[in-house]
Order: sequence, then C-alpha cells, then structure tokens
Amino acid sequence: MNTTTDIIDFNDENSNTTYNSTFAEILHARVSRRDVLRTGVALAGAATVAGLPLEASAQSVKTAQKLLGFKAVPKSRADSVLVPAGYTASVIYALGDPLSADIPAYKNDGTDMDFDKRAGDHHDGMEWFGLDANGQPSTSATTRGLLAMNHEATTDEKLSSFFIHADGGTSTLPRPAVEVDKELAIHGLSFVEVRSERGQWRTIQNSPLNRRVTQLTPVEISGPARGHALMVTKYSPNGTKTRGTLNNCGTGSTPWGTMLSGEENWYGYFNRSANDDAARGDKSVIALNRYGRKQGEASRHGWESAGTDDKYVRWNNSKIGSSVDGSDDYRNEMNTFGYIVEVDPYNPTRMVKKRTGLGRFAHESAAYSIPKARQPLRFYMGDDARNEYIYKWVTKELWNPADATAADRLAIGDKYLDHGTLYVAKFDASGRGEWIELTMDNPTVANYSKYKFADQADICVNARLAADAVGATKMDRPEWNGVHPVTGEVYFTLTNNSNRTINPDPEKKAQLMPDAANPRAYTDMKKDKAQTGNPNGHILRLRENGGRGKPTFTWDVYLFGAEAIADAKSINLSGLTEDQDFSSPDGIAFSRRTGLCWIQTDDGAYTDASNCMMLAAIPGRVGDGEKVTLNHTKADGTVVPVTTFVGKKPTDMSLKRFLVGPKDCEITGFCETPDGKTIFVNIQHPGEGTKQADIADPSKYTSQWPANAGYGAGKRPRSATIVITKNDGGVIGS
Repeated sequence: MNTTTDIIDFNDENSNTTYNSTFAEILHARVSRRDVLRTGVALAGAATVAGLPLEASAQSVKTAQKLLGFKAVPKSRADSVLVPAGYTASVIYALGDPLSADIPAYKNDGTDMDFDKRAGDHHDGMEWFGLDANGQPSTSATTRGLLAMNHEATTDEKLSSFFIHADGGTSTLPRPAVEVDKELAIHGLSFVEVRSERGQWRTIQNSPLNRRVTQLTPVEISGPARGHALMVTKYSPNGTKTRGTLNNCGTGSTPWGTMLSGEENWYGYFNRSANDDAARGDKSVIALNRYGRKQGEASRHGWESAGTDDKYVRWNNSKIGSSVDGSDDYRNEMNTFGYIVEVDPYNPTRMVKKRTGLGRFAHESAAYSIPKARQPLRFYMGDDARNEYIYKWVTKELWNPADATAADRLAIGDKYLDHGTLYVAKFDASGRGEWIELTMDNPTVANYSKYKFADQADICVNARLAADAVGATKMDRPEWNGVHPVTGEVYFTLTNNSNRTINPDPEKKAQLMPDAANPRAYTDMKKDKAQTGNPNGHILRLRENGGRGKPTFTWDVYLFGAEAIADAKSINLSGLTEDQDFSSPDGIAFSRRTGLCWIQTDDGAYTDASNCMMLAAIPGRVGDGEKVTLNHTKADGTVVPVTTFVGKKPTDMSLKRFLVGPKDCEITGFCETPDGKTIFVNIQHPGEGTKQADIADPSKYTSQWPANAGYGAGKRPRSATIVITKNDGGVIGS
C-alpha cells in the first residue's frame, strides 16, 4: 500500500520500540569470465532449481549479451502503463473478473456480488504454475498455466472499501452485513487459468482449476503451533484450524511446486475492547501490544460490528467468554494469522496450510535457496514494518531432488516446512552478520525477562518477541526478497523508514539512529513537504558464509533509492541517473530464464515526479563496491560517522527503468513463462487517492485505469494483472 502520508497506510505498522534452460546466459549477463575464474563460481552447484535442468548453448550466451537492450522509459505521471518501445502490455485479469461460467461480467458500478467467484482486489504477489496440453502440471509449459495470486486488501477511506459499493459504502459503525460480506470475500487468494492462443493471452472463465480462498475458507494450522493453547478458538477448540488468509502481500514458490503466500498486516482487522488488558490479565497483553493491537483501537473495517453471526464476531479479539482456554470466544483468533501460507495450486480439493514454524509477523515474500541434494533448504523472509527484522528458516530434512516431482505436494511441504529452525539476522558494522537461532535451546530466548516463552510454538507465534530478546537488527521495513539464481546471494528490499533520525527523541522509543545496514537519515522534499528518515529506501544483499559453527553472512547495500539530483555523498550513494532513479523499493524477483533482477516500487515519497515503476537490473555480487562513511551532524553540532558498504554503481547497461504504472498505483507481483517471453505484473490500487465522497463523479477519480485502456465496464479504477510481451516474440528484457 502506498506510503504517502496523504493516504491511510496500514503497511507502516510501528510496534517495535525495542532459476530453464540456460544458467550460462545468466552467468554471462552478470559475471565476467574473469570473475568466474577468480571466484570459482560452480555451475554444478546450481544444477537444478525447481526441477529445471542446467543447460548451456552458444545461443543463450548471445541472448545474454543483449539484456537491457531496450531504451529506458522516462518517469511519468500519466494515467496509463508505459513500457519500452517494442513491447506490448495488455490487461488480462482485473478486480471482479468472473472465475466461474455462471458468473456474469463485472459491471464495475458497485452492484456486483459473488466475490467468492470473482477476482479479488489489490492484486499483489503472484506465481506461475504451468499446465501441459492435458491440464497437468508442467515446468516447461509456456502458453498455458495458472496464475496464483494474492489479493492483499481493498481501496478504502475511513471504514469502507468504497469502490466495490454502489454508493461508496458506510463510513460509520455498525457496518452493514452486505458490505462486510463483500469485503470478506474480496480479500484472500485467487487461482486462474490463463492461455495464449495465436499470441493473445486470456483467462479461462470455466476452468476447473479456478479457485478463490476467502475469509470463510477452512484452513489448516500446521507446524509447531498446531493444536497449541495459543490457537484455541470457538471455531476450533482443538487449535488445529482457522478460516481464511488475510492481507496477503508477497508470494513465493517451493521446489516441489506449491505457492507460498505471506500474511502481512492482518493485525489491523481485529478489534479489542477498551478494557481487554484487564480482562486478560496475562502475558497475552504483552504479545498483543508488540503485534500492534492495543486495546480500544478501532479495526480497519469494523467487520466485527456487522452482526452476531460467527463470521463477524470472530474479528473481536477481546476476551469476552468465561472459559479458561478461549474455546468460547475469539481472544486467540489473531494468533491464527501472520504466517507463510502454503497452497497446492493444482489441487483445489486440498486444504490451505499455515506453516507456523516459519514464524508469525508481517510476512512479505518467501524465497528459497538454490536446492542442493543432501543439504537443507533455506527460506528467507522479511517483516514489513518499521524497525522490524529479517528471518531465515532452515529445514531439518535434507533436500531430496525426487521430492520436486512428488504427487502429494503438500505432504512434501509438511516434510520441509514443519520441521526446521527459525533464525533472525543481526548485522554488524564490519559488513558481516550472524543468524541467531530462535529456539528454547537459546538461553537468551528461553530466559527473556519481558516475556516468558512456554515452548517452541510460543516462540513461533511470538517471533517478534523472540527476535527482540536476542537483539536482532532493526531494519527499514524489510519487504520482498529474492535469491540470485546463480550466486545464491539474497536481496532484500528495505522500503523506507521515517523512524531513522540523527536526533532521536527520548520520548519516542521507536526512533533510532542510522546504523551500518540502515545508514541514511536525511530530509527529502516533496513539493513543500519535508520527508525525513530514510524516505527512499534501499536494497540490501547478503552472501551466506557457510562453514561450521554459528551461521554467518557478509552483506552490502546493492542500491540506494534516491532522486538523481540528490546529494551524491549522503543520499544518492548509488549514483542513480534520470533513467534509473527510484524510491521505496518493494517487490523484487529474479528471472530464472535471463537472470534479470526486477525491482518494483510502492512509493509515496517521489510521486510528485513519477508514478510507481519497475526497473530491470543486472546486479553484481556482494563486495563489488566500496566502503563509505556518512558523517551525520546532530543538532548540537556533533558529527556521528556511520560506515556502510555500497555496491558497485550501476551503469546504463546494468540498471534501467522498464515500466511506469498509472496514477496512485503500486507496481507489485512478478512471474514469467519458462521461456522468458511473457511476464505478468500486477498494478495495485490505481486511483487510491480518490475520496469516498466523490464516488458518484468519475471526473474526480484520480485514476480511471484500466477502463481508460479499453478494459471492462465502468470508470472505477481496478487493480489488475497485465501481461507483457515483446513485439518480435523475443525474451523480455533483451
């Protein structure tokens, strides 16, 4: 969700006061032959990723040399999607599009119903799952497949998701049940079959694989917290189930062919009564406050006010029952959200699973390490809130390549995602860092004075508190992450952080000084408005060091977001030009066909110059740049030096702007066909700046996309998926 302060930002939670055929082309695109020889990059070590073979050919190398051959698109504030010359972007799947043969076309006037059989809202993270001619799973299919997609939220002002209601909806409590029912359905996940026929992509409305997951869909609790006391609710007295998945943002996939979805800002959908702390009188109050749900604070949509039906009551997270265990109310309901969710996209009959072992926090994407036989898998994750942390899950079981083609994909998920070790990252000023184990075997966790953990399930459910205990490094909103398909290095977007300051106020405990991994604190002017902290964000990368003993890594900052004209010594440390500058990096993904790194923005700081965008990059390696010292001057004149490690500055052939979206949107979600000739990208919440009071006057909508691009009825803006192809049929990015 956009980070401008003119719009309610539920992503800016602030409770922490404390790779197909050719790896060779990727290699040639990113690392020179001399570098390969010098550093000993071993292709054999990355022989397969998700069942795709390693091959090399002269043609692939030739293709690699053409990467980033397109002309960079300029910044734009137009209400349209801008891509380079020689490319075509078309809308394929938008809010309200029907997923069943009996559902009519979307009227887009607020009267549509049946959202449990339509595309949800706020298209976000997205994955491609190929289908062969017989509709069976295929890792090589390029013209038929499933798009598995998150629907994060809704465009709203005050309480109402106003674009989906005829008159803009109700902004006061109690909320009408008919409105809430729409909103419950519009959140969650969707799976839609897409096909390319004679070069034109379309959705298949009557596909048996089409599916929605909404807030009423039964979901299984899996991992350490399954059946735990913290999961007991009126709906599931034995703590093994819940309903729905909420505020899903980043995605990921697994080597065995399933989708991973991260539940992000779920906390704001719950309500707690003004006297709930006293009613509880136990350590759950500490956990609730740490997860951003203080007593008496209003919920995001007031769903709990829509009636006495259980589907509404569950959003009241107060202790209102008389039971000791919570089996007669929903005091523990919030504990059932905040996880990495696994879904088998090929099997609509299988229940969704929440993998509690990977920790509970504001999850974005989950990216896995290059699978190597007889070694553990690693899954990397970020907690998207100011001052939160970077995490890693290491599987107990060693990777067996045969599991990549197993028939029961969720059973393989049980094997690797329910048993393992959760770690949190601590960065130091030397350019190294340590992964700290979050288990009861770590005495610092087990003996934490501010919260007494009962067991491993408690640690997983309250992972933020465990990370607090070990002094993990507070980061500038860790969002998506991606793993370089050759080097295995991990890239994390750090979107921004208004809490960074040279002069922290002792009364504002969330404020903190810059540090080596989050080194900037500066003022960025947006028209006449001063934006402080780290308004433009940065992209950090790390390389696992391996070896025995404590797991460590080496890190640097790949890119600093900044305006091209910003000071090169304190802000534009990456030397970005007008064809490269960006702000608030959010989505990040690597192409397994070309090795390109795709960077997407969710920005409010630089929207006076450009709408949100997507860039294509050929990154280098950790340590390819230099050490830089920033000298921050405090109010009293004291100079505070902060040393950081800056990656090699990009050139016009290693970083280019590829796409700019319509007004008020976020660019998010990326997936591609295995041949790299088609990519899918999501345009989220165009027109977000529209006022609810202006719902009847389309001329006052800040965006009318995609209707103004010729897609669908009405003029209300809609989140949508676009498909991008190259006019000559070539590989995207070449």
